[in-house]
Amino acid sequence: MARRRWPGHLLLVGVALLPAAALAAGAWRDTLGANPIETLTHQTGLWTLRLLLATLAITPLRQLFGWSWLAPYRRTLGLLAFSYVSVHFSIWLGLDLFFDWQAAWEDIVERPYITAGMTGLLCLLPLAITSTRGWIRRLGRRWTVLHRLVYVAALAGIVHFLWQVKADLREPLVYAAILAALLGARMWRAWVAPRLRQRSA
Repeated sequence: MARRRWPGHLLLVGVALLPAAALAAGAWRDTLGANPIETLTHQTGLWTLRLLLATLAITPLRQLFGWSWLAPYRRTLGLLAFSYVSVHFSIWLGLDLFFDWQAAWEDIVERPYITAGMTGLLCLLPLAITSTRGWIRRLGRRWTVLHRLVYVAALAGIVHFLWQVKADLREPLVYAAILAALLGARMWRAWVAPRLRQRSA
């Protein structure tokens, strides 16, 4: 069964990497605008957030519509999100700060939006490490609890975006609304729906 899913996973990875390929081509052709580093940083951050929200949408879609075929792709989407956030961080550290670790530490401590972004990255790091089947077996039920950090990572990413934007808040607020809807669906499924069933029984 797992082998049958490989084409789907490969297609998903290929589609998800298209934005990265477009950015690389733009950097090569020097068509990323007046501040290419800012463009690269912004776009990789956006795609991190989009892929995280897509990851979180898998379970509600599966529960609401019975799309059980989506479940195996959740881990792939999560790893793709981690890949983008790793590139996002590397661009900031390498191209923006030239690997000045002291300046990076000062930014993390003194600039709240960077603190939020780093929080999101640190939440995703253990999730990427423990995404293998071996770690799933070792951790057992604790794996599910640990991987709820993805919600914290998504929230930190949205706060990072909101605090970074100085004028037009519409785009980060759209992502915030999507995350709120996904959290609301999870809360309904976990707490409200069981109580309603108990009352009607």
